[in-house]
Amino acid sequence: MASKSKSSVLLIYTGGTIGMVENPETGALEPFNFRHIQEHIPELKRLGHKTASISFDPPMDSSDIGPDSWAKIVRLIADNYDAYDGFVVLHGTDTMAFTASALSFMLENLNKPVILTGSQLPINMLRTDGKENLITAVEIAAAKDGSGKPVVPEVCIFFENQLMRGNRTSKINADDFNAFHSFNYPPLARAGVTIRYDEKLIYRPQLVRPLKPHYACDKNVVILKLFPGITEAVVSSVLHTPGLRGVVLETFGSGNAPTDEWFLKQFREATERGIVVVNVTQCTGGCVEMHRYEVGRKLLECGVLSGFDSTSECAVAKLMFLLGQELTPKEIREHMQCSLIGEVTL
Repeated sequence: MASKSKSSVLLIYTGGTIGMVENPETGALEPFNFRHIQEHIPELKRLGHKTASISFDPPMDSSDIGPDSWAKIVRLIADNYDAYDGFVVLHGTDTMAFTASALSFMLENLNKPVILTGSQLPINMLRTDGKENLITAVEIAAAKDGSGKPVVPEVCIFFENQLMRGNRTSKINADDFNAFHSFNYPPLARAGVTIRYDEKLIYRPQLVRPLKPHYACDKNVVILKLFPGITEAVVSSVLHTPGLRGVVLETFGSGNAPTDEWFLKQFREATERGIVVVNVTQCTGGCVEMHRYEVGRKLLECGVLSGFDSTSECAVAKLMFLLGQELTPKEIREHMQCSLIGEVTL
């Protein structure tokens, strides 16, 4: 049961539709100053929690957000970690799942809620989903249990009544309010008349340690999605990209790929060059089982790693994060085969 004691929550506005308002003269959408958020969402006062806000200047479309922006968000959370009980990151929807995945790794030893949310309609429109998403995200970020501990001490996405583990979530719809889904892990909470938390699903650190923020990610990663008829020239050009260090290989079904000798040779040589290749399924749900079929076993023999039931977004963020740390190639491969923060089911 969540405690009713009042908490302090920091809102970090990066950009996106939720922070837009319509100019009454031109009709154009323009970002508003989040320091005046109470004017647009007076309902926040009724929660009774202390809220403050910090905005990216200028706000960024989420299509432009990447590792540098992730590091900026991590810095803002780390610098304000002791002053607030929880954090809400307002973010454009297009790359929200990538950011949530990255933050889950970059905020090591996190013991406070970091809730990402946004909207499909600007916050001042009559039918906006932004108000409900933001108000509930703040309530979740502020929630404490009977002993005063955070109810959800992890990085999550809240959207359209569902709280999902950030590194398990994908954007599934460009038009509906129900824009995100976690296919391989159940929602941590559902918001209806009350917010119903599923305590057994929430990630809780065994030991409470000081927050250890990380800022370095390596961008030399690519997603290679297989399709029938893919040619050796295409695969070779991707795997020989200058500086390439990691590949997320989106395969068919439970991790299957062509068995042409040229195909296997390309990946065998890539892993021998030290490139880390991670196999994830193109399917929205389910997992990679590389021992299930002969084609999967052949990829294993080439040094390709299983991504288990990881989303592509999470696999990319995890690779970037691990490659950005001072780890040996062997350590990176070992970490990719582990669940660091509940991102995969082994």
